[in-house]
Amino acid sequence: MAMRSADPVSLPLPELTSDQRKALREWRFGRKVEHRLWLRASIIWGLFHHRSSVAQVASRVGVTVRCVCKWRDRFLEAGVPGLYDRPRSGRPPRFGPEQRCEVIALACDAPANYGFEGQTLWTYDTLTDAVRRTLGLPMSRSSVWRTLEQNALRPHRVRMWLHSPDPDFKEKVNRIVGLYLDPPKDAVILCIDEKTGMQALERKHETRRAIPGRPGRYEYEYIRHGTQSLLAAFNIRTGRVTARCGPTRTAEDLLGFMERVAEKYREAARIIVIWDNLNIHHDGREERWRRFNARYGGKFEFVYTPLHASWVNQVEIFFSILQRRCLKHGDFRSAEELRGRVLGFIERWNTAEGHPFQWTFRGYPMQQRAVA
Repeated sequence: MAMRSADPVSLPLPELTSDQRKALREWRFGRKVEHRLWLRASIIWGLFHHRSSVAQVASRVGVTVRCVCKWRDRFLEAGVPGLYDRPRSGRPPRFGPEQRCEVIALACDAPANYGFEGQTLWTYDTLTDAVRRTLGLPMSRSSVWRTLEQNALRPHRVRMWLHSPDPDFKEKVNRIVGLYLDPPKDAVILCIDEKTGMQALERKHETRRAIPGRPGRYEYEYIRHGTQSLLAAFNIRTGRVTARCGPTRTAEDLLGFMERVAEKYREAARIIVIWDNLNIHHDGREERWRRFNARYGGKFEFVYTPLHASWVNQVEIFFSILQRRCLKHGDFRSAEELRGRVLGFIERWNTAEGHPFQWTFRGYPMQQRAVA
């Protein structure tokens, strides 16, 4: 490390290299360079190129002698990169993760439970008031907003939804989330579901592609050419999809598809299947899945999502990608063309784009509700 001194005479200054000269010129004469970088480049240029004294450079640039010595020493230590600001730790957070979780839990509850009678939705003002009174946290309105924003939580907005009557809803969700966040090393985990009723719609007029200044346009009226159903298994480790597309989705179709899945993962010691409570996902009188599993040495384990909780199945994320990019604005002249496009999209996904999804939901905290 270079010797530090406030006396410019005691420090022999080396010649600038060609790369250093080039970088300093860009900082001094560039039109979009930050002022602080221009200032530091001017200091170094005056010292190392013009060989001016520290006092002369400080007077010319309009800074203190101490400032000139600081950037001289930083340049001697690290060259041009030393003129950038060093990373700073910043102010330590005032509220910890546990406290922010309490705020989130409160925001997910009803305002009436905290003394706001007649109010069905939170506002940031009422929520901040509840945080202060109920949790005893001196949190500002902006801190409450940041806490909710960081967790994609907007309690002032609502949509219609379907309530799950499953009494073990949280426990089942947490089990599936645990498989996503910490999958067993010896297991292949597959999220399986059906996307039914994919319509082969032919637009009555040709779709107009986007041009500069105008978005693409597609014809509102269409001609129906039937439907197709997709069976898909999403591998959470690789992001690859095994698929079958056809006109029906029967128990026999699903059983045949699962035979393909078993063949594809024949080397796996254990296969965990996550799917919903559709009737054909259960044994039925034929005991289809018990017999199926027996044929493969009992290596399949079936995990069921809670009722009305399709969002916890990762294959639904893939279905949404398929819907946006392949189906929504598609123009299909037959059901066969629709099938070919869907399978072609999945093939491209598997070879070029497939990736695991980053699951951010950590599960439900099992904590008691706060009472006003």
